[in-house]
Amino acid sequence: MSAQGIRSLNQHAEITQRGQALMMTVNAAKGLQEVLRSNLGPRGTLKMLVSGAGDIKMTKDGKTLLSEMQIQNPTACLIARSATAQDDICGDGTTTNILFIGELMKQAERFLGEGIHPRILTEGFELAQGKVLEWLEEAKRLQVFDPNTPTQVDREMLTCAARCSLRTKLTPAMADQLTEYIVDACMTVKKEGKPLDLHMVEIMHMEHRLDTDTRLVRGLVMDHGSRHPDMPARSKNCFILTLNVSLEFEKSEVTAQFNWSNSQDREKLVLAEREWVDQKVRKVIELKREVCVGENKDAGFVVVNQKGIDPPSLDMLAKEGIVGLRRAKRRNMERLTLACGGVACNSVDDLTPSVLGRAGNVYEQTLGEEKYTFVEDVVNPFSCTILVKGPNKYTIEQLKDAIRDGLRAVKNTWEDNCVVPGAGAFFLNASHRLSQMALNEVVGRQKLGVVAFAEALLVVPKTLAENSGFDRHDVLVRLQEGAKRGFVGLDIDSGECLDPIAAGIYDNYRVLRQIFHSSPVIASQLLLVDELIQAGHGQKKQ
Repeated sequence: MSAQGIRSLNQHAEITQRGQALMMTVNAAKGLQEVLRSNLGPRGTLKMLVSGAGDIKMTKDGKTLLSEMQIQNPTACLIARSATAQDDICGDGTTTNILFIGELMKQAERFLGEGIHPRILTEGFELAQGKVLEWLEEAKRLQVFDPNTPTQVDREMLTCAARCSLRTKLTPAMADQLTEYIVDACMTVKKEGKPLDLHMVEIMHMEHRLDTDTRLVRGLVMDHGSRHPDMPARSKNCFILTLNVSLEFEKSEVTAQFNWSNSQDREKLVLAEREWVDQKVRKVIELKREVCVGENKDAGFVVVNQKGIDPPSLDMLAKEGIVGLRRAKRRNMERLTLACGGVACNSVDDLTPSVLGRAGNVYEQTLGEEKYTFVEDVVNPFSCTILVKGPNKYTIEQLKDAIRDGLRAVKNTWEDNCVVPGAGAFFLNASHRLSQMALNEVVGRQKLGVVAFAEALLVVPKTLAENSGFDRHDVLVRLQEGAKRGFVGLDIDSGECLDPIAAGIYDNYRVLRQIFHSSPVIASQLLLVDELIQAGHGQKKQ
């Protein structure tokens, strides 16, 4: 008896074989592409996400959509994961990744319907992928800074990169306003000889006023305030003391029991513990008296403590005119020293004036039941805050998502020290060159995969034209004619060709590189799937 055709499977398993599995995979990729197609570009539309609890979120960010959507199809889920990984690595390009994978599958479907084996197409994809990555290296334009003089940065280049990213998420007026804040924030926190650390840019939000009231604070905004009514609400020319010291009664770290024979012994124990805390507070007060003399007599003194400060200690500080903030977030402690200078202290035993930072203005703002403390007018900050304001949480979330993408765009441009012509220019140029290569250089059946790849590259300019309200076929003919002469992109206002470099429209080099590294690989793997087996414990229960 031959065992050639025998397979042992879960009797409840569902098996989708050969052509049916391939068509199911192609349709899933095309379906996901259709969902995100209308979001691409500055003229893209918004999606409204409604959770099971009724929470509403409006966005056109591909990463947010894919993270919030409940995707059941395994193929679509795989594509979504690869696209969100793109955002984790580069901070942008999620929607383009989805569209490109979907278009590769759609172009492959034409040839599969004519009986072409998927392996032939994947070999053509691999050949085309290598050529496109080579041309991407040649397409790099301009430098943000000269490697010999890294401190002299081309601010205009960073501004263009941030603006191009933000305009795909927000209105042009709002995008242009945030562009300046984002570039200023990145240049503020950048340290010479070290990579740009975006964690030093705090994004704080306040739900009031309009989105146009969003601003950059060259300092720090903390979402808590003082806890004593007699502490000054505004201080000028302040000394900033950053502490990680408990100024309150502490519970023992192990199980402890205290025994006393009379009430006097208990009072002595309480007084001794109170005295121990008061001694630490008095050392802070002595430091304040030491520095606030002479020309600094009217200077303010602010204590920002990561641990607690109990009411008696707050009262002692308030009597000396000291502002005390307790239970500050850990991330703010690091940012505070970078913004104001000074050193974070874990003990009050060796306090000296050298551990103090300085700030020109520290004030408190109350919004409903929330208190915010602003630390501004610092001399040489390496940390800053983008304060997002908006009338509702939908607007605030949309602004915060856009700001994060803008910050990553500036970081990518700075670290790559180059950009690539945008407005779909590189996709058009690479498609034209691939078509010529398939016609004149490629021999054999690999040519079919190269042709499919070249056609798939046109999905970006076609979608940009469609989302801008133009006929994509008419626009594509004009763009392809222009692509013969070099890099041309789409003018979304007129539907004509434009020079993306002259217009200041750029794409991040590493975003495109990641797209062309990952998308063809995912598409090739999906094309080579000839059997889909759904089996396991969950299937067995059904």
